[in-house]
Amino acid sequence: MKNILIMFSFLLFLTCKNNNNVEPVNVNVQDEDTLKTAEIKVDSMAVKSEIAEPTKSYKALKAELKAKGFETFDYVDEKTKDTVLMQQYFMAFLKSGTVRNQNEEEAQQLQKEHLAHLRKMYDLGYADISGPFGDDGAIRGITIYNVPTLKMADSLANADPMVKAGRLVIEIHPWWAAKGFKLR
Repeated sequence: MKNILIMFSFLLFLTCKNNNNVEPVNVNVQDEDTLKTAEIKVDSMAVKSEIAEPTKSYKALKAELKAKGFETFDYVDEKTKDTVLMQQYFMAFLKSGTVRNQNEEEAQQLQKEHLAHLRKMYDLGYADISGPFGDDGAIRGITIYNVPTLKMADSLANADPMVKAGRLVIEIHPWWAAKGFKLR
């Protein structure tokens, strides 16, 4: 963490080097364990910069997931020789339900409530990604639940107002993904 601050300060110094009125760069940081922002003063002007929190070690992350009831396994990536931690998620397929006779106003209201439900799942950390499919097939969309059990994922998915109204039905499957990998 100190190396990041030193490098950031050096880059800031180089950026301002040609300005003769630049005062020395003062970096005021919190304790390393709680470091989230740094205040940097240049030319009597304070600039706040967000600094990434230190990432958890593989061992700590695996222990945390286990304590919360998540299933995991790991493997060694042949190319990088890194240990990759895999976590079980639950992929919910939202499929067309049998009750699709709502009028336009009712359907719009259900859609609004459906999107609010998905937003709530994301905000609470229960779902990592949701979205509709781009065709008009029987499977309307997906939600990937980041919860420890199928029972919990099923309960959350079936709390969706569209599902309660019968406009959508849920089909859930366990799904494995590498922890920390991102969509590109």
